[in-house]
Amino acid sequence: MSVKETIETLTDKMNANPEPISELSYVYQFNLSGDDSGVYQLKIENGEAAYTEGEQWEARLTLEMSDKNFKKLAQDDLNPTMAYMGGKLKVQGDLSHALKFHGLIQKYQ
Repeated sequence: MSVKETIETLTDKMNANPEPISELSYVYQFNLSGDDSGVYQLKIENGEAAYTEGEQWEARLTLEMSDKNFKKLAQDDLNPTMAYMGGKLKVQGDLSHALKFHGLIQKYQ
């Protein structure tokens, strides 16, 4: 599954079950390296999720990682705390929101 398919699947799951995101208003940006590199954004607002390739919205949190680690994170196969401490994940913005994002991912598995 490509990064685009991974983030599209996550977005679809969020929109199918919007209760966990109903109180959120946030833009996450993912700067990915590797074979499937690129910049992706996930916008959560008013109980709706949307994604884009490139920088369309002003991100409040940017996560930098490899495409492979992004896929693992999206499938809850990567602990973000360990990835951050091991240098596999770089965070620009509020680190607590990176951890909240992981909790959000877990709700959509």
